[in-house]
Amino acid sequence: MTAIEPQEFVNTITQLLDETFAVHQGIYLDKKNSLLETLDTVSAAEASIPVGGKCGSLAAQVAHVIFYIESFERYALQGDQTPPDWSQVWRTVEKVSEEEWQAYKDQLRTAYERMRRLFERNPLWNQDTMGGALSIVVHSAYHLSEIRQALCVLQK
Repeated sequence: MTAIEPQEFVNTITQLLDETFAVHQGIYLDKKNSLLETLDTVSAAEASIPVGGKCGSLAAQVAHVIFYIESFERYALQGDQTPPDWSQVWRTVEKVSEEEWQAYKDQLRTAYERMRRLFERNPLWNQDTMGGALSIVVHSAYHLSEIRQALCVLQK
């Protein structure tokens, strides 16, 4: 088995991150299906609708992805191992105004850009850092899927 060079991992993980958030790479999404592109099709009114009796709104989904990234950053950059309150966002984010919805989308874009820079500048790739990077991509792709499925109902 051939070892992978760290720069090869950086190239691959940033391509996956880009595909999930912003730029079609042809890896696993169709064109115009990234998270940020998808959210640009969603109004604040649509983002405010809970998708089921026990499900959060799309705004809560986006706030959760931001929260996850920020939690990862605190751990990776500051060594903060305080257990996050994962349910906080689901309890606190409900209806959003157009301004609030735009702010969430802007925060998500900024968080994605910070992650991309963090991946590109990371000096050490090992099991922990690779696992962390993969968790950001996989977790975000999961929520992209949840959002796209919800839109099948919300945007009939």
